[in-house]
Amino acid sequence: MGIIKEERIGNQRLILGDCLKVMPLLGRFDAVVTDPPYGLAQKLQGGTWGKKFAGSDYDWDAVAPDASFLTAGIPAIVWGGNYIGLPPSRCWLVWHKRDAVRTMADCELAWTTLDANARVFDWTIAATNAERVGHPTQKPVALMEWCLGFLPDAKTILDPFMGSGTTLVACQRMGRHGTGIELDPDYFAIACKRVDEAARQPDLLIPETQAAPTQDKLI
Repeated sequence: MGIIKEERIGNQRLILGDCLKVMPLLGRFDAVVTDPPYGLAQKLQGGTWGKKFAGSDYDWDAVAPDASFLTAGIPAIVWGGNYIGLPPSRCWLVWHKRDAVRTMADCELAWTTLDANARVFDWTIAATNAERVGHPTQKPVALMEWCLGFLPDAKTILDPFMGSGTTLVACQRMGRHGTGIELDPDYFAIACKRVDEAARQPDLLIPETQAAPTQDKLI
């Protein structure tokens, strides 16, 4: 299953398909910024964390991916990296959720390839509620904009696990060229809608970007 469907909205390219089959068809990117499945479906569906999420469809989160979606030599920020077999990192990014319920974690961790000190982003879940569009593990746009701030020279961003499109919304708002890949058609449609809305409401403080630079093919 390669590219099933593709949309280009603003500076963003949205692809419906399996990322491991789609990525070899794409060029090289400046960085990877993503939030893959954590492999926590069983816990979320009434296991360790009780009945709060019982009956919800978390089949997509049954298994965490391995690190095959990462490309050697490319900067990366991977939320939930603590659930994936990744090498040690000097710089972990932390999303501190001060209003998290007691049955959930107080924070989430992002593994990075950055040679920098660990950093904490304090942002409540309540501040994100207005953004929610139906994806149960949706990240705040402000959080993904914060992540992109650690990659000032990265003009082309890949998100292999696009979900509801938050990374690409952040890319659009910050003048970056993002490519997102999503396997679920419902989440793909949500991502297209959100990116379209972001493209229609540009940030006047961010200059309009030019056409995306030509990318080298993956070896």
